[in-house]
Amino acid sequence: MNATFWSGKRVFLTGHTGFKGSWLSLWLRQLGANVTGYSLAPPSEPNLFTLAGVGSAVNSVTGDVRDLDALRRAMNAQRPEIVIHMAAQSLVRPSYADPVETYATNVMGAVNVLEAARHADSVKAIVVVTSDKCYENREWAWGYRETEPMGGADPYSNSKGCAELVTSAYRRSFFHGKNVAVASVRAGNVIGGGDWATDRLVPDVVNAFMRKSEAAIRHPHAIRPWQHVLDPLSGYLTIAQRLCEQGGEFADGWNFGPTDNDARPVSWVVEKLAQLWGNGAGWSTAGAQQLHEAQYLKLDSSRARMRLQWSSQLDVAAALTWTVEWYKAFESRADMRAVTLGQLERFQGMLNK
Repeated sequence: MNATFWSGKRVFLTGHTGFKGSWLSLWLRQLGANVTGYSLAPPSEPNLFTLAGVGSAVNSVTGDVRDLDALRRAMNAQRPEIVIHMAAQSLVRPSYADPVETYATNVMGAVNVLEAARHADSVKAIVVVTSDKCYENREWAWGYRETEPMGGADPYSNSKGCAELVTSAYRRSFFHGKNVAVASVRAGNVIGGGDWATDRLVPDVVNAFMRKSEAAIRHPHAIRPWQHVLDPLSGYLTIAQRLCEQGGEFADGWNFGPTDNDARPVSWVVEKLAQLWGNGAGWSTAGAQQLHEAQYLKLDSSRARMRLQWSSQLDVAAALTWTVEWYKAFESRADMRAVTLGQLERFQGMLNK
């Protein structure tokens, strides 16, 4: 990534109040970009957006991606050069409870962002963030490549597959041959400090440890591609820069997942978290029957490594260490903006080596 490229760039970021959006907002500001965030209020209490003072770093607009008119007004007012769409209903279990909201947010939200960008003559690059779960999961032992078919058994995963199809259709129908490049990006199971989402592994485990209670794990044998939040974000920034500089050559779908060694069972991750946390932290398997979730999932990110020279900087053990450091700092009432920026600076130092 080139800080000179990002300096002064006008970026429109949806979902900036969420976990990944808050980290990306701070990173973009550190790179010198002018960021307008468009999102609903932070999704939890506590939340990274408030703890890290993200609102003071960006032009923050409260809005819903399901509201096309409001979205178009906000985007036209900013006149962004780059649009990064991260706003989503991002959890599997809530998608079972409210599939209509999940599809409305994840599918029509993507439609609305692309439609608003289509009518904004300032836009040069669009990055739509989906999920590793967008692929039709066949419980394969190998990683899914960008050419695999979209799918998903649960509403969340399926909605992300739909968002990929929407992005592809808009790219071919409305942006092909124009000076606007559109890419979609897929990451693994992202972990890191500041995630407070319910029904997500690390926040559930950390909350249990903070209460000094046992963490109840739903699917201990499920295998996922674990990665620290800053690794895929570095991929998103890399592809956005390439879209601006080289256009259609990089306008496609991209995986930004960890190496095969970092695809580990849930039980392994929880055991490592317990060891890092200490103080007698432990876990057990939840006894109730659970809703369907994929048991085996990996991404093949060799294309990004070869064509973008992108690679993960933190293996799963380091990612878990950084994550526990962040939450331990929160528990001790540290200045969480300083802690968050400190980890960001450490990561940038690794990229610059």
